[in-house]
Amino acid sequence: MLDEYYEWIKAVHVIFMTAWMVGMFYLPRLYVYHNDSKRGSEKDKVFQLMESRLLKIIMAPAAVITVLTGIILASIYGLSAFGFWFHIKVFLVVILAVMHILLAKYAEDFRHGTSEKKTRFFRIFNECVTVVFMLIVIMVVVKPFEE
Repeated sequence: MLDEYYEWIKAVHVIFMTAWMVGMFYLPRLYVYHNDSKRGSEKDKVFQLMESRLLKIIMAPAAVITVLTGIILASIYGLSAFGFWFHIKVFLVVILAVMHILLAKYAEDFRHGTSEKKTRFFRIFNECVTVVFMLIVIMVVVKPFEE
């Protein structure tokens, strides 16, 4: 039954994956600027609000819908229908989810005034998100290792 909605489910998957990735690119960049603000200042409070809203209103729902629609899409044809590229993609999505969880933890650290990460760390983290995203796109579009 779901196979007749495959293209619609895939469209929803891509839309919410895009929203999730926008947040994943933007949040570490916010941390770069937040890290340079004085704790307890008005600027600090604005960054905390921006980060919280980005995480809770955009990123978390987008991540959940991305994963759920991905599971539905994979289940329509069965995992055996996909090559090794798909397993690598799933592994990379798990890495992306772990990165998301870490970003949420860093938001908590900023909120509690316990952030000890350097600005350079967040710049590098931002680039790591980009690399993981690029590898996921390569797996989906190029499908290397396909049998």
